[in-house]
Amino acid sequence: MNAPESVDVVIVGAGFAGLTAAHDLVDQGYSVVVLEGRDRVGGRVFTGEIAGVKVDLGGTWVAKEHDAIRAIADQVGCTTVKQFAEGRSTLWLAGKRSTYKGTIPRLSPAALVNMTRIQMALDKLAKTIDVEAPCNSPRAAELDAISLEGWLDRKRARTTTRALMTIVTKVEFGCQTSDVSLLHMLRTIRAFGGFDHMLDAEGGMQDARYVETTQEIAVRYASLLGDRVHPNSPVRRIIQDADGVAVDTDTAQFRAEYAIVTTATEHRAGIEFEPALPEKTQGLIRSWGLGALSKAFVAYDKPFWRADGLSGEALTDTGTVFITFDVSPSPNGPGVLMAFCDPRVFDVHQPETRKAQVVKQLTDLYGPEAARPIDYIDHCWNTDSFARGGPNPVVGPYATTRYGSVLTEPHGRVHWAGTETAGEWTGSMNGAVLSGQRAADNVARLLPATEPLDRKGAYS
Repeated sequence: MNAPESVDVVIVGAGFAGLTAAHDLVDQGYSVVVLEGRDRVGGRVFTGEIAGVKVDLGGTWVAKEHDAIRAIADQVGCTTVKQFAEGRSTLWLAGKRSTYKGTIPRLSPAALVNMTRIQMALDKLAKTIDVEAPCNSPRAAELDAISLEGWLDRKRARTTTRALMTIVTKVEFGCQTSDVSLLHMLRTIRAFGGFDHMLDAEGGMQDARYVETTQEIAVRYASLLGDRVHPNSPVRRIIQDADGVAVDTDTAQFRAEYAIVTTATEHRAGIEFEPALPEKTQGLIRSWGLGALSKAFVAYDKPFWRADGLSGEALTDTGTVFITFDVSPSPNGPGVLMAFCDPRVFDVHQPETRKAQVVKQLTDLYGPEAARPIDYIDHCWNTDSFARGGPNPVVGPYATTRYGSVLTEPHGRVHWAGTETAGEWTGSMNGAVLSGQRAADNVARLLPATEPLDRKGAYS
């Protein structure tokens, strides 16, 4: 191993949190290195290609209010396209197909009343949650002591309401309603601007996508940092003393005043810390594990469903696929449907079997034309060779009130970032950027003052 390279700050992870922290520190005149274990930048954003169209295998959408990530995308020349949402959505529930307009599917009067009552109760409780410190919220202990499913039992949620709420937890956390605490669900609803905003395309969390894909934003943003970014450099050990930190990869060591670790909470366990992490932080790592979610894309000559007045958005309570979206590049084709898939009945199969499962469900939803795709691609995040899992931590009962207070608490000279450490917009790309800004600001206050560089000079 060569002699250690010395910088002001070592940043672990080249997702949006790590890249943002690096840029902010470089802008202030500090030296950084970004160590990324994968062979690519972006973390939980990843580009695939189907029928010549680039698609997002990971994080996809931005809301109108996501100023932080949008500013970065504007800086590197990436452009948004509105999520297609014209026409009726499709519902497959209890073996029956129907279509509807709006956020909530067309249900029987009794089912609609039940769903509306549950939603209103969630929104009312969510308004009481402190997104920055949820364990300080009123009734935090009570709300954290029960799972979302247990609360739905108490509220006498109907079967249709439970089915729709399960789709929500699968999309947001990659889990079942029994796996997530009510407090954590409420924090997410509050952080996302309310229940409707969390689910909506037009004006909501799924308002727009990026033509170039979200990973391309990260690729261009990382390129501005030049050789400060080191892919294929998984961090194995962080040793700290009164003089600074030593960060070891398989082939190199870096010395710095401080380190910022942006890995998902669960993946902090893959790094050896000396001195060891406090027991409460270790409890956080054990109890805030990532969920599991898979995605599939199916391409057709044209988005034929649009001619039938369908938006390409569908919800279903059975099978592999549980929600779909139209991510076609234009009305002229190719037509591309994005399908979120349940990894429990998806990941274990070979690609051809996975494809057959998805195409069959799309045929049920959209008719016989869906049985004739021209291309297919999928990605199973829980089988990733490095840092598996996603999209967000599954935080079960008691885990927030017991361990949430140390989510961002520094371990000596080691600071934390990553979307799950954000308050507002936690769990989104915008939250990742905000967390990187916060960590960079905190570390910069501890470093000796330096002269900020102009943007052109900072990246020379």
